[in-house]
Amino acid sequence: MMIVLGALVLIAQGVSAEANVDADGVYDDWGKYMGAGIALGLAAVGAGISQAAIGSAAVGMIAEDGSKFGPALIFTALPESIVILGALPLFL
Repeated sequence: MMIVLGALVLIAQGVSAEANVDADGVYDDWGKYMGAGIALGLAAVGAGISQAAIGSAAVGMIAEDGSKFGPALIFTALPESIVILGALPLFL
């Protein structure tokens, strides 16, 4: 899913980049896209680091008590919301 999202973002930025070129061929909005890319990258790295610890703890919790699968799934999915929030600057 991240590959599809990444492809859509790259296509959208390419289309937007063609619209923002001046008559002299100068691209003036490079900082906006650079900042959005850094925001998404850092959000993904942070979510990956947090999900590593949460995932191993969730597996241990399920191994001890199988009825806690629901909370383990919720705790594992929570860091992904950070990536979604990090992707918002791409569309603003």
